[in-house]
Amino acid sequence: MSTDTQLCPRVHIATDHAGLDLSADLVRRLAAKGYEVVDHGPKTYDPQDDYPAFCIRAAQAVITDQQSGRHALGIVLGGSGNGEQITANKVKGIRAALVWNHSTAVLAREHNNANVVALGARQHSAQETFDLVEAFLQTPFSNDERHARRIGQIAHFENAGSAME
Repeated sequence: MSTDTQLCPRVHIATDHAGLDLSADLVRRLAAKGYEVVDHGPKTYDPQDDYPAFCIRAAQAVITDQQSGRHALGIVLGGSGNGEQITANKVKGIRAALVWNHSTAVLAREHNNANVVALGARQHSAQETFDLVEAFLQTPFSNDERHARRIGQIAHFENAGSAME
């Protein structure tokens, strides 16, 4: 395995019609760099498609891989990335972050241990998107106690339905 993929060898990706071309481009580029990319759709352009099913499948696959001990992250794309991020975040255990620049991509991993990155296909060029995805995939979680504690509080609410004080 190349050093480029040591942090994240498997990537699950999903999109809506607005991100279909960008998704195909990312699949090609990431595979060329040695990532194992699993495309959760859609496979064909349909301007009336409903992205939630695609994004849910990708997010569930990330969780399934992580629960089995395999390191995997996800990518969800849409026109703005907002709906796709919201959808992915409905899957238990997902921490999806909408990123728009290098700093937000890195901090999503370092501080939030985000396991899905959301991007707007209408907001970035193909090269910008690839660079943001690479920054996200290659950045490890900091394991800083304060960040781990906060993530634990979020998980507690997700599991128990109540906030920790």
